[in-house]
Amino acid sequence: MRQILPRSLFFMALFAAIIFSILFALLGFPAVQTWSVLWNDFVAGLPFGLWLLVLMLVLSGGISWWSESLSRSKLQDIEAVFQALLRNEDQSAIEAAQMKTLPDTLSNSILKLQKLLESQRKSLTRISNERAETQDQIIQERIVMERQRLARELHDSVSQQLFAASMLLSSMTEGEEAPQGLLQTEKMVQQAQLEMRALLLHLRPAALHDKSLRQGLFELLSELKEKVYFTIEHRLEEVPLPKGAEDHLFRIAQETLSNTLRHSKATEVHILFVERDDFAILRIQDNGVGFASEQSKSTSYGLKHIEERAIEIGATSKIVSVPSEGTIVEVKVPIERKIAHDPNPVS
Repeated sequence: MRQILPRSLFFMALFAAIIFSILFALLGFPAVQTWSVLWNDFVAGLPFGLWLLVLMLVLSGGISWWSESLSRSKLQDIEAVFQALLRNEDQSAIEAAQMKTLPDTLSNSILKLQKLLESQRKSLTRISNERAETQDQIIQERIVMERQRLARELHDSVSQQLFAASMLLSSMTEGEEAPQGLLQTEKMVQQAQLEMRALLLHLRPAALHDKSLRQGLFELLSELKEKVYFTIEHRLEEVPLPKGAEDHLFRIAQETLSNTLRHSKATEVHILFVERDDFAILRIQDNGVGFASEQSKSTSYGLKHIEERAIEIGATSKIVSVPSEGTIVEVKVPIERKIAHDPNPVS
């Protein structure tokens, strides 16, 4: 409304100039005799000049009010468009908001702005996602490095001390009349060694990096053979699997062997990794104490984690255990093979 008065004055001046030009053309140069018609001639009881003044006021005010309303309507339409842009609405909603009275040039400019803002939002979303993924990757790398550091420190300190204590106790209990207390202490130290080796297995990196699953399992079992008291037999084949499936199977093998070291009291462990009927089969079998109840099954062997890892790669897992006879953990992963298509099929 602040613009109505200036516009009214502008239009009054414009109309005054127009009327003056018309009177000048009709009556000639302003003079009392020729221009007296403005105050001497009456129309409906009022001088003709006064009617001209009222007409100028009415037209100026009406046109000013109409132009102000039109400007305000356009401003409201533009505001609606920008509000839609701020709310990140789709292009159809913006078009519906701006197709009322806005000029085509302004509409096209707003649509270009909308596309630019949309591309900027997508770029910012992509950058934030990449940053989050990078941060997660950095955190995972730091976790792996810290686990490796802990594994080295435990191996170089506690594990070596347990080994020295075990050798010392073995030399002290070689005689036939060794004290019972020393024999029990030797068993406790040997069990502590198994617990430490199981812990070191958990601290090892779960990823194979550039190795195949067969190579990773072979190196893992070769290292265990030098450190454990029971027999380890294995049969490992090269099986084509995706990297993610190999990493999960390697971690399943680590967890199963770790639980075997800690709980099974086995004297023999057999590891099988082969391909049969388009399935990759990983089977770990021991002749340990086994388990009977579901509670001991979940707490002693951590089989829930094994089942979850198997589900993540679309595999099936089977755990069979008989008390005093041992346990079998088997995971079967379907092998997806690419079918070669004939570029020139026979019709």
